[in-house]
Amino acid sequence: MRLRHIEIFDAICRTGSLTDAAKLLHISQPAASKLLASAEQQLGFKLFERIKGRLQPTREAGILEPRVAHLQHELAHVRRLAFNLRHSQHGHLRIGINPTMGLGLLPEVMRQSQKAQPHITFDLRAHHSGELREALLSRDLDMIISFSSEETPGIQLTHIGQIELVHLGPEGALGAKHITDLSHKNYIALDSRDPSGRVLQSLLDEYNVETTITAQVQTHYVACSLVAVGLGETVIDIITAQAMLRPGLMISRLNPHTTIPITLMTHANDPLSAVQRTLIDTLQKVCKQYVFPSHTDNLLFPHSIS
Repeated sequence: MRLRHIEIFDAICRTGSLTDAAKLLHISQPAASKLLASAEQQLGFKLFERIKGRLQPTREAGILEPRVAHLQHELAHVRRLAFNLRHSQHGHLRIGINPTMGLGLLPEVMRQSQKAQPHITFDLRAHHSGELREALLSRDLDMIISFSSEETPGIQLTHIGQIELVHLGPEGALGAKHITDLSHKNYIALDSRDPSGRVLQSLLDEYNVETTITAQVQTHYVACSLVAVGLGETVIDIITAQAMLRPGLMISRLNPHTTIPITLMTHANDPLSAVQRTLIDTLQKVCKQYVFPSHTDNLLFPHSIS
């Protein structure tokens, strides 16, 4: 089958009408009829039968239909990729981020990047890692900044830095919190599919800590909001904890000291642009600022991290 044969076949399967299929392909009905006849002649069997005024796939067409639908999906992906390659803008970065990154890290990275290169513009999209990787592979994104270290074919993974995990709870006794301090406490857990959630669950298992899980969330700042209304305590990254700290809450250093990586994902086979390199350098510098102050084990509102 030629490409136009595939297109008319798919259009008729979707609409059940030669007239509607012609409209979908922006061709005349006689042209659509001619295409269908050409496809059937090349294949050597009928593709559709008219039943109660609608074109219904024959047995053979029914076998072909899911394969053709998959091929059409792949063709749409190719067209989108070609469009994105054509319309990519110099000095414009489309960045995918985990929601947490938009709270404190990325705004500062963007501010410093624009200060160094005023022409840079940004398009930020906050999703979870799986959706971001799919968008990167289709070139809807130029890069991803994430906590995920998952290897993906076609994607280059670059380690940027480490971010500390901290305890967030109501104001109380000062000092660092040990992971065992969560034993039998009301605890807001991070989803085990989240990189931080996996690390924390391993730590809880290692120290045989049994918590009372009042809620499980995918997004770090949601965990903070639940702590703020008194549903329990949580352990999250210091970026989110700093951004979401409110009166009555306290950030405490966590023992044992635990970190998660910040990674950058880019297209595996593409050289980095000058704009991308500028942003990466700035990102590495800003990441180093997010460490717990050496002179204290606690942060209260108002707070600062330098």
